[in-house]
Amino acid sequence: MRRALELAERGRGHVEPNPLVGAVVVRDGVNVGEGWHRRYGEAHAEVNALSAAGEAARGATLYVTLEPCCHHGKTPPCTDAILRAGVGRVVAAMLDPFPQVAGRGADILRAAGVAFEVGVLEAEARRLNAPYLTLLREGRPYVLAKWAMTLDGKIATRTGDSKWISNKASGRRVHELRGRVDAILVGVGTALADDPQLTARPPGPRTATRVVLDSRCRLPLMSQLATTARIVPTLVATTAAAPEDAAGALAAQGCEVLRLPDANGRPDVRALLAELGRRRMTNLLVEGGGAVLGSFFDANVIDEVHVFIAPRLAGGAAAPTPVGGLGVETMAQALALADWTAGDVAGDWYVRGPLKHL
Repeated sequence: MRRALELAERGRGHVEPNPLVGAVVVRDGVNVGEGWHRRYGEAHAEVNALSAAGEAARGATLYVTLEPCCHHGKTPPCTDAILRAGVGRVVAAMLDPFPQVAGRGADILRAAGVAFEVGVLEAEARRLNAPYLTLLREGRPYVLAKWAMTLDGKIATRTGDSKWISNKASGRRVHELRGRVDAILVGVGTALADDPQLTARPPGPRTATRVVLDSRCRLPLMSQLATTARIVPTLVATTAAAPEDAAGALAAQGCEVLRLPDANGRPDVRALLAELGRRRMTNLLVEGGGAVLGSFFDANVIDEVHVFIAPRLAGGAAAPTPVGGLGVETMAQALALADWTAGDVAGDWYVRGPLKHL
């Protein structure tokens, strides 16, 4: 099962909004075939593993990270392929909560005489597919919060200068993140201060929609985001306070302008997440600034953090910190990371992991 989980990870960025799935066929203690879901719309992991195993699959055990599907979607049911291959036993890490599966795949296999077990490395499988499960459970994308800061917790100096806090190696990691998400979000303050492109360079498996929280449609028409909106999708999330002429000018430039309910003078992030969920976006990368990250924090919708810490001090009581908003009242209420990792990236320190409220 650990090997199946490793294989499943290879599909990240390629298969969403489908889940990441890996499969291994074992006969007499020997791995005789393996596979993973490589790309959305293509063959599932079980089919690839069974194809690799060939006749050796008959009477073998199939280890798979998610309950096999039993419905016609982009591809035929995996349960059919398993039965045709003559597999004698299936071991799944977890059941698939997708409504058209949700235990039915297991029932079909058992009814056909195939031994079915579930629950092996289930926690690891749930962690692997946390974005998929979040979209199914909450109808919104999985939110990754990213920032770079100095050792004393500043994302810019007191004058607003932020170029560059982290090093080039950290920057490459950020571009890798951008290349596997469905959307990248910043506030209009960051857009005005940095004029970012918000693209993955070099490109990754996905082309993310750029999202700007901009309550009054202040994004400049000559900004990199607006001038490239016909090349890379750009969504300006605004409110009723935005002047019609400003919204119309951005729309004419190629931006999609989405008016959302107002929350404390800003576009409501929960309403935005619901809309992105309706579009079946699975992963959203929030890059800031502090007020934007604070609004996601206060809404309790940050699922995972990616933090780059540079070994330098900026100082300044007025220098901004990464997560603004109201915050918690007591330290006991502070959110903690679960299963976090930390490592050196050419002198920067990279800390990442999911939050425990998951």
